[in-house]
Amino acid sequence: MKKKQVSKRMIVCLTGLMCLASLVTGCKKATTCCMVSRPSIEFDNAAFYDADGKFLPEVAKDAYITLMEYHGYPVFPDIKEKLWVSDYGTGQFTKLGLGANMFINNEQDRYMSMDLFLLPSQMLPEHYHLATEKNPSKMEGWTVRHGMSYVYGEGEPTVPMKAVVPQCHMLGTVTVKHEVILSPGEFTPLTRATARHWQFGGPEGAIMTETATVHDDSGVRHSDANLVFP
Repeated sequence: MKKKQVSKRMIVCLTGLMCLASLVTGCKKATTCCMVSRPSIEFDNAAFYDADGKFLPEVAKDAYITLMEYHGYPVFPDIKEKLWVSDYGTGQFTKLGLGANMFINNEQDRYMSMDLFLLPSQMLPEHYHLATEKNPSKMEGWTVRHGMSYVYGEGEPTVPMKAVVPQCHMLGTVTVKHEVILSPGEFTPLTRATARHWQFGGPEGAIMTETATVHDDSGVRHSDANLVFP
């Protein structure tokens, strides 16, 4: 008599039924038997630098991939090669930095789309976009996919702000303080193309999609003149 093989799908279904039964009967272990382990998204800033204090981009990319896995964001096969990361020369990556994956930047028709990544309590520095010889000033907006982002721009200052500006950014200061809190599925745009703006990752970081006109590196300006923009 042949033994029936138990498929992985059947095991998952049986596990789910057992958890459901535990919940119905009031089993105290229900929460643990159904709990799915998630990777930690707490990071030590020292891990992103070598013994000489040099920034390690590959380690930073790994941190953003961990953030993706934590939130269930699709980790594409070539995501690590495509990721752009920076600590803006501050040596404080966990406080001031960014990860970005550009999907398209069409200079002919002047549109772009990219995803941005912020670690928990990580600041994207205040900046703005000017017109260049090739392109108009960039107009953009953001939709949060996972986590939460505190977006700051022109308008009535929010007091108190959720974000804590690190000392490595203009000695803990910014010029615009109007706060918009974005949760998954929520969108906000710039008030105008050349407006200064910055963002701050929520308690579980932020993964968001930027929808914008064409991006031109030569038109980017930072409020903090000491930052290094690669």
